Amino acid sequence: MISFLFIRRCSGSFFQFSCVLSLVCIIILLKVHSSLKVKEMSRVEPQQLLELQNHVEKIRNFCILAHVDHGKTTLSDSLVSSNGIISARLAGKLRFLDSTEEEQKRGITMHSSAIALMYRLEDKSGGDAGESQAAEEYLINLVDSPGHIDFSSDVSTAARLCDGALIVVDVLEGVCTQTHAVIYKALRERMRPCIVLNKIDRLIVELKLTPAEAFQHLRRLIEHVNALAHTLVRSELMKELEETKQEVSSINLDDVDDHPLIIEWTFSPEKGNIQFASALDGWGFGLMKFINYYHKKLGLNKGILKKYLFDDYSINLQTKKIIKIDYLNSSLTAEQRVPMFVTLVLEPLWEIYSLLILQSSMQPALELMKEKVSL
Repeated sequence: MISFLFIRRCSGSFFQFSCVLSLVCIIILLKVHSSLKVKEMSRVEPQQLLELQNHVEKIRNFCILAHVDHGKTTLSDSLVSSNGIISARLAGKLRFLDSTEEEQKRGITMHSSAIALMYRLEDKSGGDAGESQAAEEYLINLVDSPGHIDFSSDVSTAARLCDGALIVVDVLEGVCTQTHAVIYKALRERMRPCIVLNKIDRLIVELKLTPAEAFQHLRRLIEHVNALAHTLVRSELMKELEETKQEVSSINLDDVDDHPLIIEWTFSPEKGNIQFASALDGWGFGLMKFINYYHKKLGLNKGILKKYLFDDYSINLQTKKIIKIDYLNSSLTAEQRVPMFVTLVLEPLWEIYSLLILQSSMQPALELMKEKVSL
């Protein structure tokens, strides 16, 4: 079984709400080739969920928000399959939380649906969740909400009930009208946000981008999301100031930029509130998974990796030297112009997809997974 479990870590009393984002446990069951044998997850028994219900501090409520057809229901299927409720092979096809006949017939979510799942907290050393018998367990109340504007009332209700939001964005379609709407709803309800950049596989299979091109595409998309979020947060803060009858002209814009709400709604992979996924193929990851892996494999400093992995810095894997990329410097070699995220994350992923889908080579792909990404 192949698994990336991604999580946002916090401590102290702040942990109570922010641990909602620890919910993002997409169990990676690579289904892109029909001959791949997938080991099914062991089923979580109802009694285990009942026991967790007696511990309020172990309960987290969150919903999945997105524009229509950006992959909310497919993502929820992947999460449901992680508890062994449905087969991993059916995730994305069964549409488990689309429980009405009309939803199944039309292929869209029309009503919010909820399900209780168990999540085992990934340990801080970077090991897989569930390896330790003492792993912390949480009860996750997951709400899958509609994406179509005609059913926005159900989205509003889900946002009111939950503490955190997974905001799914299709990396090809980018920020759409309902993406704008759900971000605003999540902000108004003061939810803990986490962006899931979904359908990464489409960059490989459909657009056929190179890893370097995909990296720049993802950065632009994150900048777009941040620009939208900051605009909405500033508008919300100004409204609050008007309600308190404070003169807007007297407000220092630097104070607004340092406002906790602005900081919370600033998305970046190193903060843990950006995740990369392909819900249809059943995989997802955050930076920490690769940071922990390369820390163990290459002995690289975790703090340095966290700071520079998703930035314009390249790495020499032989000398383990990290340098700033100056694209105007003609003396840099081609290898020195390749960002670390491309070298350490995207290139192995692109090679796996190339072998599995474009060349239909199963055994070399499995060997590559073990060698380069420790799958």
